Amino acid sequence: MAKIERFEDFECWKAGRELRKTIYRFTRGSAFAEDFSLVDQIRRAAQSVTSNIAEGFGREGNKEFINFLSISKGSVTEVQDQLYTALDENYITQADFDRAYALAGSASHLIGGLSTYLKQTEISGIKFKRPQK
Repeated sequence: MAKIERFEDFECWKAGRELRKTIYRFTRGSAFAEDFSLVDQIRRAAQSVTSNIAEGFGREGNKEFINFLSISKGSVTEVQDQLYTALDENYITQADFDRAYALAGSASHLIGGLSTYLKQTEISGIKFKRPQK
């Protein structure tokens, strides 16, 4: 694993950021933007993906980090569900849906990989090293 000094170094955070940027871009569209409830919900879910990775990284131990990664992964799935609503309401095209859904899938896969790694290091007694403040 590459040297991690900041939450921004995680590939899963980077993937989540791309997903969030895509969601924000979609929700600026005229028809989508008028659905205030869906815009608010999908944006909050997309923001939650990266926020929970960052917050988990800032916690003291792997167990807490793994918990926050689980929440982050759940938020990715929430975004995927809301993308279906956006598609069904013709707020986004099938191509936009496919691209965003794939971004979400990539983020979910990377989050799952990091979680698995942290669980394995927890079992072996190795603690994930965070930089000293």
